[in-house]
Amino acid sequence: MLSPKNYITGVMHPEAFHGQNKTKNYFEGWYFKFVSDDLSQKWAVIPGVFRGLQGSNTHEAFVQVLNGATGESFYITYPIEQFSAEGNKFDVSVGPNHFSDQGATLNAGPLKGTIKIQSPLKPWPVTFARPGIMGWYGLVPMMECFHGLVSFHHTITADLEIDGKKVAFAGKGYIEKDWGKNFPSGYIWLHSNHLDSDPDASLVSSAAIIPWLAASFRGFIMGFHHSGKLHSWTTYNKSKEDYLTIDDSHIKWQVTGPDGTLTISAERKRGGLLHAPLKTAMHQRVEETMDAEFEIRHEINGEVVKEGKMKAAAMEVFGDIERLLAINGKK
Repeated sequence: MLSPKNYITGVMHPEAFHGQNKTKNYFEGWYFKFVSDDLSQKWAVIPGVFRGLQGSNTHEAFVQVLNGATGESFYITYPIEQFSAEGNKFDVSVGPNHFSDQGATLNAGPLKGTIKIQSPLKPWPVTFARPGIMGWYGLVPMMECFHGLVSFHHTITADLEIDGKKVAFAGKGYIEKDWGKNFPSGYIWLHSNHLDSDPDASLVSSAAIIPWLAASFRGFIMGFHHSGKLHSWTTYNKSKEDYLTIDDSHIKWQVTGPDGTLTISAERKRGGLLHAPLKTAMHQRVEETMDAEFEIRHEINGEVVKEGKMKAAAMEVFGDIERLLAINGKK
């Protein structure tokens, strides 16, 4: 078990590694996204670690690479001994790849070279009462999956070889992470920090089936960072979903809470397959696109304070979506 000091350190640093004492049934991964200013280069690189059931041979470290422009995906595995990470900050190494708040050194799949982070990271604020994006749920040890938002938005420069061809560009980055036992059995996830009316704005939204004691509920989190402030709509801050519909072409979602009303219409597009954790192994099952488009509108007291179109948007729709839509409420 973690000491009280290490537990508090973990709560206050969702960006850091949480699996120091985990020997089975555990995963942790960081989603490191970067997009060029002209939107021609869209990439997500995901370093992580997976520990399967006791006695299994499915323990591994990995780096996933998704080319958002083509939909190609790559899953590179390493002996678990080639994974290391710090427990009090974002600093992760997998084989020859290294990631931190300064950037990344890459040698995985089609990517070789460096990404440099040129501006301060903008994390979801962390307090002990509400440790980041999960609020007080982040303090509940029995949660199936934990989530952290390391940076809504930062600027980057890239000096890479892509399939052996030298490419250099400037752009924007985004970093989040997950850890726990399994991904939810059904969820949706949306992200973009390319809003046409505000180059510094960033959106992240997710809804998932959350196991809770002998039942389940639909938990949701929305964070829209713009105009120098985080506006949030979450299960734990008494926000309400006005509607959520999902069909083959769109996700349409509206929420109302202390920060007003947020309305999203997100166009679905085909993407590439990523691996996600189950108890037995990392399975290739999650389709992610990085080429979606969102129409978004934020209103406070009936006045529109921000609206526009978001491009280079990431989207995942996975699992038992019928059940996700059927259940509601909160615990």
